[in-house]
Amino acid sequence: MPHQKPHLPEKICAACGRPFAMRKKWRNCWERVKYCSERCRRESKK
Repeated sequence: MPHQKPHLPEKICAACGRPFAMRKKWRNCWERVKYCSERCRRESKK
């Protein structure tokens, strides 16, 4: 049985439109996060 995480804040990715949840590495800059992954961030600049 997988570990159940508490409800985490979610956003919609600006590039692909998919929802993504907050990660530990984004704890201090969650307000500035726009993309769900490095790939989406790179693709949006093209």
